[in-house]
Amino acid sequence: MLNLRKSEDRGHANHGWLDSYHSFSFADYYDPEHMGYGPLRVINEDRVQAGSGFGTHGHRDMEIISYVLDGALAHQDSMGNGSAIVPGDVQRMSAGSGVRHSEYNHSRSGVTHFLQIWIEPKFTGIKPSYEQKHFSADEKRGRLRLIVSPDGRDGSVSMNQDAFLYAGLFDGLESAELTIPAGRRAYVHVARGSVSVNGERLRAGDALKTGAGSIEITRGEGAEVLVFDLP
Repeated sequence: MLNLRKSEDRGHANHGWLDSYHSFSFADYYDPEHMGYGPLRVINEDRVQAGSGFGTHGHRDMEIISYVLDGALAHQDSMGNGSAIVPGDVQRMSAGSGVRHSEYNHSRSGVTHFLQIWIEPKFTGIKPSYEQKHFSADEKRGRLRLIVSPDGRDGSVSMNQDAFLYAGLFDGLESAELTIPAGRRAYVHVARGSVSVNGERLRAGDALKTGAGSIEITRGEGAEVLVFDLP
């Protein structure tokens, strides 16, 4: 089973300070055919203008992952965490019983381009928590590097859900293969560039839904790819 979703079919909202594309229904964008995929609820591709950002706001019972492609995103939250997220960083915030945070682009000129990912938790009402790690380009070059998992295996960031997130960079003859076990599903999102996934040509913003079986990534051109292994 292969289900292709093209970049231009996503929801779109341009607020001036924020230009956002929604892979699934979010805010004023509603499509009953695209409410999520398993526990994967949100992939927003956001571009935040210099000196702008998301003011302090609240979340609960959601695993929120930030993946920066360009620029930097300043984070502060009610747990006392404050950090800058830059390309290569993966930040996970478990909102649990409730947390408040803000995200800003403090640059005077550059745009911050990042993916905001929400995954529904396995357990609700847990104590909020936060984790951030850096994964170098070399770790992702020509392979799918595990960056988020239920138990933090292989140096990945941990999260409160039986889901796995991989990231890879592909050019030319570089390739990778991932087997999705029976009873599970996968979601492939191309963050930039272009690449072939199981023979389908995908470009930046495109996504592919699959069931169990093999995912083969080949023929990348400046490609950065995220693969979700989901229950």
